[in-house]
Amino acid sequence: MKAIAYRQPGPLDAPDSLLDIELPRPQATGRDLLVEVQAISVNPVDTKVRRSAAPAAGEYKVLGWDAVGIVREVGPEVSLFKVGDAVWYAGAIDRAGSNSEFHLVDERLVGHAPQGIAPAEAAALPLTGITAWELLFDRLQVPLAGAGQPASLLIVGAAGGVGSVLIQLARQLTDLTVIATASRPETRAWASELGAHQVIDHSQPMLPQVAALKLPPVGYVISLTQTDRHFPELVEILAPQGKLALIDDPEPIDVRLLKRKSLSLHWELMFTRSLFQTADMVAQHRLLDELARLVEQGVIRSTAQQHLGRINAANLRQAHRILESGRSIGKIVLEGF
Repeated sequence: MKAIAYRQPGPLDAPDSLLDIELPRPQATGRDLLVEVQAISVNPVDTKVRRSAAPAAGEYKVLGWDAVGIVREVGPEVSLFKVGDAVWYAGAIDRAGSNSEFHLVDERLVGHAPQGIAPAEAAALPLTGITAWELLFDRLQVPLAGAGQPASLLIVGAAGGVGSVLIQLARQLTDLTVIATASRPETRAWASELGAHQVIDHSQPMLPQVAALKLPPVGYVISLTQTDRHFPELVEILAPQGKLALIDDPEPIDVRLLKRKSLSLHWELMFTRSLFQTADMVAQHRLLDELARLVEQGVIRSTAQQHLGRINAANLRQAHRILESGRSIGKIVLEGF
């Protein structure tokens, strides 16, 4: 089968950073599905792993943690899917990725793909959708609409992949007033288009901008980028007993600043359940099925912004280049081999 992989981690401009290769087609065992991949999207985690993670000696490392495809084989313990099902998922970071024609994935991490939307459009959503959902409802335990007190949510770096889904979920499923941050005209417009009530500029002091809006207290902050740079100001912005969640890899932050307001800190990594085979691992299957329903109903829209063509090394290098520039909006997708 065709795949895109590397043998040595390193910079994108290395000649062997991403290669078109042939690998044996795997076989499904246990609770695995063998999926014929139709479309993928590319995430910042792909670039981080490519720069730092080496495969086992003599082997290739295949990246990719978003896919839409068709089930072609099922393992003997599979109960949630059958051959021929259209599926979508983000997979597991400790297994071979989805940048290949055929891909093995545990059924507990897989949902039924939404109908009425093209595979490439759907491929933009699994990883960021899971991350955004877990941030809001698992980590911060935000009440669904009609069940909470008036409060505001500040999303720092809201125009990227995760932020683009977070805005929609918070606006559509909760009573929160959504304040997005974005620093360029095009990213500000994107955040507003997705449903943010207000958009402020995180390249300028945020506290006076938030205060000037005269909105309900900021009970929740989700920091998606440069948390170490913004941390002291985010502590100031948060209301007493508020909650701060993050997904990035900041330089050391002084958590003692949280004490005076009794603020809580929450990490989100959507790979935790698969890495540790947690008892609730199947929650990601249910989550993706629910997200598919919301997409089919038009409640949540795809965040695909750039379609770079076929799934091959040249186009994946271009996707990595765009992500490493730090100026991407929404998601980058590729389709077909």
